Amino acid sequence: MKRGLALFLAALLTALTLTACGGGGGYSGGSASSAPADSESQTAYDGSGDEWKAEVREFGFDAPAGAAGGSPAEPEAAPDGGEAQEEDRLASAKMVYTASIQAETQDYDACTAALEDLVDRLGGYLEYASSDSRGDGSRSASYTVRVPAKEFRGFLKTVGEISHVTSQDQNAENISERYYDTESRLETQKTKMERLQTLLSKAENMEDIIDLENAISETEYQIEQLTGSLRHYDSLVDFATIDVRLWEVLRLTTVEEAPPTFGSRLGNAFTDGLRGFGDFLQDVAVYLAYNWTWMVLLALVILLVAKVSKRRQAQRGETFRQSRERTGGSFFKRKKDEPKNPDDKQP
Repeated sequence: MKRGLALFLAALLTALTLTACGGGGGYSGGSASSAPADSESQTAYDGSGDEWKAEVREFGFDAPAGAAGGSPAEPEAAPDGGEAQEEDRLASAKMVYTASIQAETQDYDACTAALEDLVDRLGGYLEYASSDSRGDGSRSASYTVRVPAKEFRGFLKTVGEISHVTSQDQNAENISERYYDTESRLETQKTKMERLQTLLSKAENMEDIIDLENAISETEYQIEQLTGSLRHYDSLVDFATIDVRLWEVLRLTTVEEAPPTFGSRLGNAFTDGLRGFGDFLQDVAVYLAYNWTWMVLLALVILLVAKVSKRRQAQRGETFRQSRERTGGSFFKRKKDEPKNPDDKQP
């Protein structure tokens, strides 16, 4: 009897255990089926509080570029081989080329015309151009030239052919890090803008609507700033910048080798001295020719002052002579009329 009761209790306990396990499995299945609904309810805006703020934070400035729905973008697979990576790196590099040129020419008009024609032929443009004349009659010009980056080397070579280059500086700057960082931030802001507009279309609370509109306005400003930065970078990368300074001279500057002997050095020094003295005389002649009107006016003023001074000096001499005659003349006359011997006085 007792053995049968024990068997009955064991069977009852096993049944209860199986029932509990079945109930737990059914509950888990119910939770799994309700998961999509809960996930959908998280993305839908109910207008009840700060749910949209949490979603906006997912698309902040720190979000990775190319993210969709807040999920991070998967990194692209790197190409196989070191050479392929190097080629991709060079192809995607954003390089900015700049140069500065100082040049001379003896035919100013022909050189400037050839320079402007070269810029047009290479598909570039003059960002800045100016010309002026100096006191000695020579002229000079300044240019800021923009040519396609692929024509940068060719432009520098051709300028050396149409003019005498005395100084040239080149610079290449890699702005890839700044460029791609700005591009990534722009994509993040665009994704953020799309999400904000979606949330605004579903918002019902006036306070949340105002906050969303403010967030959209700030995001639009950031997008405009980043877009402008990218356009500026694209302009610097696509077109190289060259500053050209051109001078008109009578004689081109030459770089001579050091003379090997003392006699050669002495002869070169003598020749350079004569040339320098000749240039000095020419400069003086040009200066006098340029300022001859002022020189004539100055000479007339000097002659007038000398004439007035001479006239006043003559007047002062005449006045002194007349004064001496009035005072000292009578005294000497009396002395002359008196006899030398007192006994010779007449009664």
